Amino acid sequence: MNRPTVATVGELRASGHALKSLRAEIRDNLLEALREGRDPWPGLHGFESTVIPQVERALIAGHDIVLLGERGQGKTRLLRTMSGLLDEWSPVIDGSELGEHPFDPITTESQRRAADEGDDLPVTWRHRSERYFEKLATPDTSVADLIGDVDPMKVAEGRSLGDPETIHFGLIPRSHRGIVAINELPDLAERIQVAMLNVMEERDIQIRGYVLRLPLDVLVMASANPEDYTNRGRIITPLKDRFGAEIRTHYPTELEDEVAVIRQEAELAAEVPDYLVEILARFTRALRGSSAVDQRSGVSARFAIAGAETIAAAALHRQARQGEAEAVARPIDLETAVDVLGGKIEFESGEEGREDEILEHLLRTATAETVRAHFRGIDFGVLVDALESGIMVTTGEQVAARDFLVGLPSLGESELYDEICDRLGATNDGQRAGAIELALEGLYLARRVSKESGGGEAIYG
Repeated sequence: MNRPTVATVGELRASGHALKSLRAEIRDNLLEALREGRDPWPGLHGFESTVIPQVERALIAGHDIVLLGERGQGKTRLLRTMSGLLDEWSPVIDGSELGEHPFDPITTESQRRAADEGDDLPVTWRHRSERYFEKLATPDTSVADLIGDVDPMKVAEGRSLGDPETIHFGLIPRSHRGIVAINELPDLAERIQVAMLNVMEERDIQIRGYVLRLPLDVLVMASANPEDYTNRGRIITPLKDRFGAEIRTHYPTELEDEVAVIRQEAELAAEVPDYLVEILARFTRALRGSSAVDQRSGVSARFAIAGAETIAAAALHRQARQGEAEAVARPIDLETAVDVLGGKIEFESGEEGREDEILEHLLRTATAETVRAHFRGIDFGVLVDALESGIMVTTGEQVAARDFLVGLPSLGESELYDEICDRLGATNDGQRAGAIELALEGLYLARRVSKESGGGEAIYG
């Protein structure tokens, strides 16, 4: 839909436009999407039967919402998706500081202009993306940042201190007729939380004792860590009470959703086959279930996303150095990901010194599960026999796919290699090398062959 051409209040009235509150606008657009079978929450995976229904009910009820969840559970993405429930274009008084609706001016200046100019009051149009405002709460956030303060420049221009037009408005008033999202709400100092109470309940603001009533039309959203929000007393009780809905988020419960998140969010510099993404997803889920990992801090979805990006970079690095035809990630590249991602995990205090051992064990577990899922029913006996005869197979971070394939033992008339590649849809050299590497790693994890590794190389025999 193109930007509307209506340019004055008179034209807006003649067009039949009706004033609608923000909450009514969101409710109507959400219900329309549900009736038409459209997904109002694109890009969210694993919340369909848990979080999303709760959010939808809260929005229909017109409630402010706080999302509680550990890091990397998609809270910010969910908040940003809310803007899709606003009208694509909405009219505002041209030049108004708070983006007021032409039929409902709330500041002194806009009310004066509306009275003076009547139907000639100029109107402009705001896109829905301009009606979503986001603030990361930090301990140094001030009342002026969120609510507002006296503007000394306006006082210097000759206005008196008691004049409401001397106020410089903060983020929340500037979010009038829009959505304001505050990330990590517990990090706000208590005095700042107190300043939000009037906005949340009475929908007005108080600045330095000014008698100022602004009927703000704003939807307040927030995110927080459950422990900070419920146990540490870092949210003042009256502010908790102002939120109509407290909704718990969670990590994906299904492997397919975990994989979908990685595929959606990762910016890959090279091809990463599906089975490697699956290993990373299983690895991440194993970390979340491990007693050695501090689960209060969580294992973010960004862990697996960064892992996928790292192994893609490793593949591109190998292609550049070895002159490969294709840049395709292989199982050997997973070790490079573990090397750089370990710092993203917080371990329990009793596990000091065992971090690498834990990561390696859980990665092997994830790899073994993936091998079983994809190679079930294949008889690897002929390959095991070839390796037991003394043949060694070498792979490594800088071993080109063609060199790896040439170094594989001959299996006579057996079509084992083709069967392995067919299971994973591998066609080119890079894909075939990765598929057979995975099979060798699976044989090692099943203790059917041996493996020596170090310095970025692995020798199976």
